[in-house]
Amino acid sequence: MILKENEIVYIQSYKHDGSLHRTWAKGVVIESSDDQFVVVTNKTWVTEANGRHWITKEPAICFFYRDRWFNIFSMIRKSGIYYYCNLASPSIFDGEAIKNIDYDLDVKVYPDGSWEILDRDEYIEHDKKMNYGTEVKEIIEKELETLINMVKERKGPFKKEIIEKYYDYYQKKK
Repeated sequence: MILKENEIVYIQSYKHDGSLHRTWAKGVVIESSDDQFVVVTNKTWVTEANGRHWITKEPAICFFYRDRWFNIFSMIRKSGIYYYCNLASPSIFDGEAIKNIDYDLDVKVYPDGSWEILDRDEYIEHDKKMNYGTEVKEIIEKELETLINMVKERKGPFKKEIIEKYYDYYQKKK
């Protein structure tokens, strides 16, 4: 299903066992294709599984891929563009929300291009608890490698010009 430009959409992230992990109350679609959804969140309510609520502090250009096992949030701050990348199942839009399954591992990327892998302990714990299975774990490790190579090579959303283009477009449309 293709979303329409400027459409408001919910974003829902689940865990492997089907439990709700996190929900974003509003994202503005700026691009929708057979490959990806590009959505802007800006001062958006986020609800965690434990009921905690918070509001995003800065605009983020979010990339949800239909065929990749990760999604990318590029947060636009005065000090530069920071990225938070979630290893997650490919994203779908089912008429209600953009949805995916979060697999715990995250990659944080700083404006200077340096990066770090986060939450490996949580990944190991949840694998034991929810039994991710060999196939899923192999895909996640392969996709983590792909993601890190994109970061190192500054491809796709990791090119500053791409984020600036989408953000300028969003600014003109709102």
